[in-house]
Parts: sequence; C-alpha cells; structure tokens
Amino acid sequence: MLLAALCASAVLFPLLGVLASFTDLAASLDTLQHLVSTVIPRAAGETALLVALVAVGVIALGSTSAWLVAAYDFPGRRTFEWALLVPLAMPAYIVAYAYTDFLQFSGALQSGIRASFGWQRGDYWFPEIRSIPGAAFVFTVTLYPYVYLLARTAFLARTASMADAARSLGFSPLRSWLHVNLPMARPAVAAGAALALMETVADYGAASYFGLQTFTTAIYRAWFSLGDRIAASQLASVLLAVVLVLMAFELRARGRARFASAPNSARPAQRAVLDGGRGLVALLACCLPLAVGFVLPMSILIGLAAPAMHELDVSRYLQWLWHSVVLGAGTASITVVAGVAVAYAVRLSSRGAPARAVAVAARLMNLGYAVPGIVIAVGILIPLASFDNALDAWMKAHFGIGTGLLLTGSVAALIYAYVVRYFAVGFQPIEAGLARITPAMDASARSLGAGPLEVFARVHVPLLAPSLFAAALLVFVDVMKELPATLVLRPFNFDTLAVIAFQFAADERLGEAAIPSLTIVAIGVLPVILLSRAISRSSQPGQLTT
Repeated sequence: MLLAALCASAVLFPLLGVLASFTDLAASLDTLQHLVSTVIPRAAGETALLVALVAVGVIALGSTSAWLVAAYDFPGRRTFEWALLVPLAMPAYIVAYAYTDFLQFSGALQSGIRASFGWQRGDYWFPEIRSIPGAAFVFTVTLYPYVYLLARTAFLARTASMADAARSLGFSPLRSWLHVNLPMARPAVAAGAALALMETVADYGAASYFGLQTFTTAIYRAWFSLGDRIAASQLASVLLAVVLVLMAFELRARGRARFASAPNSARPAQRAVLDGGRGLVALLACCLPLAVGFVLPMSILIGLAAPAMHELDVSRYLQWLWHSVVLGAGTASITVVAGVAVAYAVRLSSRGAPARAVAVAARLMNLGYAVPGIVIAVGILIPLASFDNALDAWMKAHFGIGTGLLLTGSVAALIYAYVVRYFAVGFQPIEAGLARITPAMDASARSLGAGPLEVFARVHVPLLAPSLFAAALLVFVDVMKELPATLVLRPFNFDTLAVIAFQFAADERLGEAAIPSLTIVAIGVLPVILLSRAISRSSQPGQLTT
C-alpha cells in the first residue's frame, strides 16, 4: 500500500501543482477571462489544425509503408523493415532547423531555382516552411514510425484464409486492403497515431522555431516573456485537458469494436512478389519517407556543421555533452530502479485490495508519458517555488538566515521531471521482461530456501539484464532529446545539447546548432537501429516446414 501511494503521488504531484492555479478564484477568473479572449482561441485553432494535418500525414505514410513491407516482397524490403524506423532518432525541432535552412528564401533550393531561371523575389511562388503546413510536414516525417511499427505488426498477423475470403468475394487487392486489412489493423494504426499526436501537442522546439502559437508555446511565453505564473499554469491545465480528451477519444473509439488475433496454427498469408516496374514503385515508396525523414535532414546538418567545426569551442561543447550525459544517466538509473521496484511489487502482490492498489499505482505512473513536458515542468516548478519561498521566509524570521532557492532550478528537480515524464518508457520493457520469467522459477527458488530478495538477485536480475539495458537506453535517449521541461527547470548556466541547439537556431546560427544536433541524432540512431532490428527478427511470420 505504501509503495502504491508513493507511485501515485509521484505522478499526481505535478498535475496537482498545475491545478493549484485555480485556488485563488478571483485572480484565476480574471486571468482565465483574459486568456479566453486573447490567447486560447488562437492556440486552440493552431493546435487543432496542426494535429489534424499530422494525423492524416502519419496515418497515410505509416500505414502505406507498413503494408508494403508486410505484404509484398521487393528489392530492399529487408532493409526497409528496420530502416523505416530510423527517423525516430531525429527530434522534430532538429529536422525543423535543417529544412528551414534548405527551403527558406536564402536556402540552397530557392537559390538554385533563382540561379537556374534568372528569377528574382516575386517572380515565383514557393511554399513557406515556417507555417502550420510546414510544421505538419516536419512532424509527419519524424513521427510516422509510430504508426509504421504498430501497423506492420498488425499486417503481419493477417492469415491466408482472410486473403482467400476476400478474393472469393471478388475483392481487388486495393479493395481488400481498404475493407479487410486496414480495418483489422485499425487499433494499431489508431494507437500509433495517438502516440504521434501526443508528441505533436507536447512539442515546443519546432513550433516555437516556426513561430506558431500552440498551447505549449503559449505556456512558455506566458511564464518567461510575460512573467505571469497564473496564466502559464492555467494554460497548462487547458493543455492537460486536451491531452486527456485525446486519450479518452482514442480509447472510446477502440472500445466500440472487437478484434481477435488469429490462432498460432493459422497459415500466415504469403507475401506477393513485386518485380519490374511494380517492385520499383514499392522501392521508391519506401525510400520517400526514409529520405525526407532522415537522409536529407542528416545531409543538410552535415553540410551546415562542416564550415562551423573550426569555430567550435571544444571545452564548452564537452560541458554541454557532459550535462546531457549526466542528466540522461541519472534519470535512466532512477527510472530503472523505480521500474523494477514497481514491476516486482506487482508480481509479488497477492489478490485483493493491496494488489489492486499496486496495479493502479503502476498505471498512474505510466500516464506521465502522455503529459507534455511543459505541463510537468510547470506543475513541479510552482509547488517547489512556493516551498522554497516559505522556507526562506521562515528561516529569516526565526534565525535571520536566508536559504534562497534550494529545490527550484536544481538538477534534482529536472531529473524528477524526467522520471515522471519517461517512467513508462523504462517500465514497459521491464514489465515485459519480468512477465517472461515463469512463476515456476520463483517457486523452485523458494523451495530451496531463498527469500524474495535472494530470488530477485540470483534469478530475476540475470534474466532481466537485457530488458534493464533496453529500458535504460531508451530513457537515456529520450532525455538527451527533451527540450521544453529542460528549458523551464534547468539550473542557471546549465545548458544541454538540446537547449544549446535550440538557442543557436533561434539566433539563426544554424551552423553552430548543427553540431549539437548531430550529436543528439548520433546518440539516438544506434539504439533505434538495434531496437528495430530486434523487432524485425521477433515479428517474422512463421515458415511452414515438412
């Protein structure tokens, strides 16, 4: 029960801190009325339009590429199985910097067009990258792997009997995909799209760089530009409500339908072989998302970084890298320890109220991943600032000593925000790994006189080692990329690679921004490749043997 209460409190504390903005009803009503008349309509409109465009983009790109890889055999298919996940290593704000430099008026593409045709400004039309459609493009090419990963797994589960039934009804391949395969994969597509939309709503770097006024950028500006704590926290409350509505909508939509997996004995559907022109079309269709989501942005960043390398302050760069590594390693360590404790408590809990309490606490901690980092940051900063101010006043009144800000703007507060935000990322691999350890092993160890801790140390830890490593690696990579919570909570003069890349890009120093950006991508690429290849090996359809 104590563990369950601590787990629930860890997640609820930042959320209650956000909702605390409504305790002063008179002040909150005045501020809320001002926000409703000025900020919220535009933020709601731009956020809704951005979410709608990204939803269409990631579903179209992710489900199409997933279907090609799962249902057809064509040149390069085995490579695309894992390569199509690599854009996950590219943070959206870094892709935004790369494409802005390439597509803006002074960029390489438009400069080449003007040089080729002798045109001047006003002689031609070119889409503006710093716009809502431009931001939707950036989010689509970086977030479609969420849909691709889950949809491909669903498409691989189709059976030969489904294809035979569709053909017996006279369905063409396109009609079979639209009316049979896509509806069966709808829960996976919806789940992947929901993850992509959560990331879109939570983003600050790309939206701010493109000059959009989403809820996340409005919260940051209200806090730091206007100095209005109440406005920032109330906007965070509205954003929290938007996220919860998105989650409820997706769960309710999924709940109206029922889906069943095919039995293991079912004959898997065979891939159709595409050769000649059709194989080339499939190859190009899979090359497109990989090229625009990873290859082209990486090429642009390398081109930007090369001239700036001689101006790099190595000592400062190593300091930014060290800060990022310390935060990532510290968060990963704490998250893995907490994840193991919660997963093991769930495993050991018996039936009844205590077991339900532990299970509910674990689910509550997983909700942190659905809450934008800016909301968690505001929820942590407000109570900590109040506590520090109260403690400072009390110490001055009783001892004449000022304590200043002990917790506000500290590394501990920043790591706590990371743990709340990314606990689910570390918990899921640990929970899955622990579930694969049969309870018979526990019973055998206990029959030999081993206690729960000895069973955990001598039986579970060796078997969980790959899952623990995967959990730590995933959390580490996510922390390296995180921006909005870091901007709000970091200590003074404590910059990370993500923060410094954003600051350089905001000052239009894209060459200098490219170097830390490439470092972040390089750190993120290897785990994504290893993870995607492991998933590819584990999800291969079964082969018939004689």
